[in-house]
Amino acid sequence: MRLVDYDTEQYQNYRRGRALSEQQLGAWLSAFTAALPERRPLAGLDVGSGTGRFTPALARAFGPVTGVEPSVRMREVAQAQSQHPGVRYLAGSAEDMPVPSGSADYALMFLSWHHVQDKPRAARELARVLRPGGRLLLRGNFSDHHPEPWWLDHFPRGLEVDTALFQPLHEVIAMFTATGWRVAGFGIVTPPSDDTRADMLDRLRLRTLSFFAQLSPDEVEVGLRSIEEAVSGDPGAPSPALSEPLLTLERR
Repeated sequence: MRLVDYDTEQYQNYRRGRALSEQQLGAWLSAFTAALPERRPLAGLDVGSGTGRFTPALARAFGPVTGVEPSVRMREVAQAQSQHPGVRYLAGSAEDMPVPSGSADYALMFLSWHHVQDKPRAARELARVLRPGGRLLLRGNFSDHHPEPWWLDHFPRGLEVDTALFQPLHEVIAMFTATGWRVAGFGIVTPPSDDTRADMLDRLRLRTLSFFAQLSPDEVEVGLRSIEEAVSGDPGAPSPALSEPLLTLERR
Protein backbone atom coordinates (compact mmCIF):
# COMPACT_ATOMS: atom_id res chain seq x y z
CA MET A 1 0.00 0.00 0.00
CA ARG A 2 1.33 3.41 -0.95
CA LEU A 3 1.05 5.70 2.06
CA VAL A 4 -1.15 8.76 1.66
CA ASP A 5 0.44 12.04 2.76
CA TYR A 6 -2.62 13.87 4.04
CA ASP A 7 -0.58 16.98 4.80
CA THR A 8 0.07 17.55 1.10
CA GLU A 9 -2.39 15.50 -0.93
CA GLN A 10 -5.82 15.45 0.64
CA TYR A 11 -6.37 17.80 3.57
CA GLN A 12 -7.79 20.66 1.47
CA ASN A 13 -10.57 18.61 -0.11
CA TYR A 14 -11.09 15.83 2.41
CA ARG A 15 -13.86 17.47 4.40
CA ARG A 16 -15.90 18.17 1.26
CA GLY A 17 -15.13 14.89 -0.48
CA ARG A 18 -16.00 12.71 2.53
CA ALA A 19 -18.85 14.73 4.03
CA LEU A 20 -21.79 12.87 5.58
CA SER A 21 -25.40 13.99 5.38
CA GLU A 22 -27.38 14.37 8.60
CA GLN A 23 -29.23 11.15 7.74
CA GLN A 24 -25.98 9.25 7.21
CA LEU A 25 -24.48 10.60 10.41
CA GLY A 26 -27.65 9.62 12.25
CA ALA A 27 -27.47 6.07 10.93
CA TRP A 28 -23.92 5.68 12.20
CA LEU A 29 -24.71 7.20 15.58
CA SER A 30 -27.60 4.76 15.94
CA ALA A 31 -25.24 1.86 15.21
CA PHE A 32 -22.67 3.18 17.69
CA THR A 33 -25.37 3.67 20.34
CA ALA A 34 -26.43 0.04 20.00
CA ALA A 35 -22.83 -1.08 20.56
CA LEU A 36 -22.03 1.12 23.57
CA PRO A 37 -23.18 1.15 27.23
CA GLU A 38 -26.34 3.11 27.98
CA ARG A 39 -24.83 5.28 30.72
CA ARG A 40 -23.79 8.84 29.92
CA PRO A 41 -21.43 10.53 29.69
CA LEU A 42 -18.92 8.26 27.99
CA ALA A 43 -15.35 9.40 27.39
CA GLY A 44 -14.42 8.69 23.79
CA LEU A 45 -11.49 8.62 21.41
CA ASP A 46 -11.79 9.22 17.67
CA VAL A 47 -8.60 7.57 16.43
CA GLY A 48 -7.61 8.79 13.00
CA SER A 49 -10.11 11.61 13.38
CA GLY A 50 -9.07 13.38 10.18
CA THR A 51 -10.96 16.61 9.61
CA GLY A 52 -13.38 15.73 12.41
CA ARG A 53 -16.42 14.54 10.52
CA PHE A 54 -17.48 12.37 13.49
CA THR A 55 -15.85 13.94 16.55
CA PRO A 56 -18.36 16.73 17.38
CA ALA A 57 -21.33 14.40 16.78
CA LEU A 58 -19.81 11.82 19.13
CA ALA A 59 -19.43 14.51 21.80
CA ARG A 60 -23.05 15.58 21.42
CA ALA A 61 -24.31 12.00 21.60
CA PHE A 62 -22.08 10.41 24.22
CA GLY A 63 -19.81 12.86 26.05
CA PRO A 64 -16.31 14.37 25.74
CA VAL A 65 -14.17 13.14 22.84
CA THR A 66 -10.49 13.38 22.02
CA GLY A 67 -9.62 13.22 18.33
CA VAL A 68 -6.21 11.62 17.74
CA GLU A 69 -4.78 12.43 14.32
CA PRO A 70 -1.21 12.29 12.95
CA SER A 71 -1.73 14.79 10.10
CA VAL A 72 -1.03 18.40 11.11
CA ARG A 73 -3.16 19.84 8.30
CA MET A 74 -6.10 17.53 8.94
CA ARG A 75 -6.08 18.51 12.62
CA GLU A 76 -5.96 22.20 11.67
CA VAL A 77 -9.08 21.80 9.52
CA ALA A 78 -10.85 19.90 12.31
CA GLN A 79 -9.96 22.47 14.95
CA ALA A 80 -11.11 25.33 12.74
CA GLN A 81 -14.50 23.69 12.19
CA SER A 82 -15.30 22.34 15.65
CA GLN A 83 -17.05 24.59 18.15
CA HIS A 84 -18.06 21.88 20.64
CA PRO A 85 -16.58 22.43 24.12
CA GLY A 86 -16.32 18.69 24.69
CA VAL A 87 -13.97 18.14 21.75
CA ARG A 88 -10.20 18.38 21.60
CA TYR A 89 -7.67 17.22 19.02
CA LEU A 90 -4.21 15.83 19.75
CA ALA A 91 -1.27 14.77 17.60
CA GLY A 92 -0.86 11.01 17.75
CA SER A 93 -1.57 7.71 16.07
CA ALA A 94 -3.21 4.40 16.88
CA GLU A 95 0.21 3.07 17.89
CA ASP A 96 1.04 6.01 20.16
CA MET A 97 -1.78 7.99 21.79
CA PRO A 98 -0.96 10.84 24.18
CA VAL A 99 -3.71 9.99 26.66
CA PRO A 100 -3.59 8.27 30.08
CA SER A 101 -4.09 4.54 30.47
CA GLY A 102 -7.68 3.49 31.11
CA SER A 103 -9.02 6.97 30.38
CA ALA A 104 -11.62 6.17 27.70
CA ASP A 105 -14.83 4.17 27.57
CA TYR A 106 -14.71 3.64 23.82
CA ALA A 107 -12.68 4.35 20.71
CA LEU A 108 -13.87 4.80 17.16
CA MET A 109 -11.69 3.97 14.18
CA PHE A 110 -13.63 4.89 11.06
CA LEU A 111 -11.83 3.84 7.87
CA SER A 112 -8.46 4.47 9.48
CA TRP A 113 -7.36 0.94 10.45
CA HIS A 114 -5.85 0.23 7.02
CA HIS A 115 -3.51 3.20 7.49
CA VAL A 116 -2.00 1.76 10.68
CA GLN A 117 1.54 0.57 10.06
CA ASP A 118 2.15 -1.53 13.20
CA LYS A 119 -1.21 -3.16 13.81
CA PRO A 120 -0.27 -5.44 16.75
CA ARG A 121 1.22 -2.44 18.54
CA ALA A 122 -1.94 -0.45 17.83
CA ALA A 123 -4.13 -3.24 19.27
CA ARG A 124 -2.07 -3.15 22.47
CA GLU A 125 -2.17 0.65 22.63
CA LEU A 126 -5.93 0.70 22.16
CA ALA A 127 -6.23 -1.79 25.01
CA ARG A 128 -4.05 0.45 27.17
CA VAL A 129 -6.16 3.59 26.74
CA LEU A 130 -9.54 1.89 27.24
CA ARG A 131 -10.97 0.88 30.59
CA PRO A 132 -11.77 -2.81 31.17
CA GLY A 133 -14.94 -3.52 29.21
CA GLY A 134 -14.27 -0.58 26.89
CA ARG A 135 -15.42 -0.93 23.30
CA LEU A 136 -13.59 -0.38 20.02
CA LEU A 137 -15.88 0.51 17.10
CA LEU A 138 -13.92 -0.56 14.04
CA ARG A 139 -15.49 0.56 10.79
CA GLY A 140 -13.02 -0.90 8.38
CA ASN A 141 -13.35 -2.50 5.02
CA PHE A 142 -12.28 -6.14 4.99
CA SER A 143 -11.07 -7.89 1.87
CA ASP A 144 -13.75 -10.57 2.29
CA HIS A 145 -16.52 -8.17 3.42
CA HIS A 146 -15.98 -5.37 0.98
CA PRO A 147 -18.61 -2.87 -0.18
CA GLU A 148 -18.49 -2.61 -3.97
CA PRO A 149 -19.62 0.85 -5.07
CA TRP A 150 -21.07 1.13 -8.56
CA TRP A 151 -18.17 3.25 -9.83
CA LEU A 152 -15.33 0.90 -8.83
CA ASP A 153 -15.43 -1.25 -11.98
CA HIS A 154 -14.79 1.82 -14.14
CA PHE A 155 -11.17 1.87 -12.96
CA PRO A 156 -8.54 -0.49 -14.33
CA ARG A 157 -7.84 -3.08 -11.64
CA GLY A 158 -10.40 -1.27 -9.46
CA LEU A 159 -11.65 -4.07 -7.23
CA GLU A 160 -8.25 -5.77 -7.12
CA VAL A 161 -6.51 -2.59 -6.01
CA ASP A 162 -9.14 -1.60 -3.46
CA THR A 163 -9.48 -4.98 -1.75
CA ALA A 164 -5.67 -5.22 -1.51
CA LEU A 165 -5.76 -2.28 0.94
CA PHE A 166 -7.60 -4.34 3.55
CA GLN A 167 -7.14 -7.46 5.67
CA PRO A 168 -9.71 -10.26 5.74
CA LEU A 169 -12.06 -10.10 8.70
CA HIS A 170 -10.77 -13.30 10.33
CA GLU A 171 -7.21 -11.94 10.29
CA VAL A 172 -8.24 -8.73 12.06
CA ILE A 173 -10.22 -10.68 14.66
CA ALA A 174 -7.36 -13.15 15.25
CA MET A 175 -4.89 -10.32 15.81
CA PHE A 176 -7.11 -8.55 18.35
CA THR A 177 -8.10 -11.70 20.24
CA ALA A 178 -4.41 -12.64 20.48
CA THR A 179 -3.80 -9.39 22.35
CA GLY A 180 -6.61 -9.80 24.88
CA TRP A 181 -9.71 -8.52 23.10
CA ARG A 182 -12.99 -10.29 22.46
CA VAL A 183 -15.51 -9.81 19.67
CA ALA A 184 -18.61 -8.04 20.97
CA GLY A 185 -20.45 -7.80 17.68
CA PHE A 186 -20.30 -7.64 13.91
CA GLY A 187 -22.94 -6.12 11.69
CA ILE A 188 -23.71 -4.27 8.51
CA VAL A 189 -24.82 -0.64 8.47
CA THR A 190 -26.51 0.84 5.38
CA PRO A 191 -26.61 4.63 5.69
CA PRO A 192 -29.04 6.26 3.23
CA SER A 193 -27.60 7.94 0.16
CA ASP A 194 -28.91 11.33 -0.96
CA ASP A 195 -26.31 11.67 -3.71
CA THR A 196 -26.96 11.38 -7.40
CA ARG A 197 -24.43 9.68 -9.64
CA ALA A 198 -23.30 13.13 -10.77
CA ASP A 199 -22.77 14.10 -7.12
CA MET A 200 -20.67 11.00 -6.62
CA LEU A 201 -18.60 11.85 -9.68
CA ASP A 202 -17.92 15.30 -8.24
CA ARG A 203 -16.70 13.70 -5.02
CA LEU A 204 -14.48 11.26 -6.90
CA ARG A 205 -12.86 14.11 -8.80
CA LEU A 206 -11.56 15.39 -5.45
CA ARG A 207 -9.60 12.11 -5.09
CA THR A 208 -9.99 11.86 -1.32
CA LEU A 209 -10.10 8.06 -1.22
CA SER A 210 -6.94 6.07 -0.34
CA PHE A 211 -7.75 4.00 -3.41
CA PHE A 212 -6.57 6.75 -5.76
CA ALA A 213 -3.05 6.74 -4.33
CA GLN A 214 -2.67 3.10 -5.41
CA LEU A 215 -3.40 3.79 -9.10
CA SER A 216 -1.23 5.37 -11.75
CA PRO A 217 -2.29 8.82 -13.03
CA ASP A 218 -3.30 7.21 -16.33
CA GLU A 219 -5.50 4.65 -14.57
CA VAL A 220 -7.20 7.41 -12.60
CA GLU A 221 -7.91 9.47 -15.72
CA VAL A 222 -9.22 6.48 -17.66
CA GLY A 223 -11.54 5.59 -14.79
CA LEU A 224 -12.89 9.11 -14.33
CA ARG A 225 -13.55 9.48 -18.06
CA SER A 226 -15.40 6.16 -18.05
CA ILE A 227 -17.59 7.31 -15.16
CA GLU A 228 -18.25 10.64 -16.88
CA GLU A 229 -19.50 8.80 -19.97
CA ALA A 230 -21.69 6.50 -17.87
CA VAL A 231 -23.15 9.36 -15.84
CA SER A 232 -23.80 11.70 -18.77
CA GLY A 233 -26.86 9.74 -19.90
CA ASP A 234 -28.69 10.16 -16.58
CA PRO A 235 -26.77 12.39 -14.14
CA GLY A 236 -29.72 12.64 -11.76
CA ALA A 237 -29.93 8.90 -11.18
CA PRO A 238 -29.48 8.05 -7.48
CA SER A 239 -26.13 6.78 -6.27
CA PRO A 240 -26.98 3.52 -4.46
CA ALA A 241 -26.38 3.24 -0.73
CA LEU A 242 -23.53 1.02 0.42
CA SER A 243 -23.77 -1.71 3.04
CA GLU A 244 -20.77 -1.16 5.32
CA PRO A 245 -19.27 -3.48 7.98
CA LEU A 246 -18.85 -2.51 11.64
CA LEU A 247 -16.79 -4.72 13.96
CA THR A 248 -17.15 -4.11 17.71
CA LEU A 249 -14.39 -5.37 20.01
CA GLU A 250 -14.27 -5.31 23.80
CA ARG A 251 -11.22 -4.90 26.00
CA ARG A 252 -11.09 -7.72 28.55
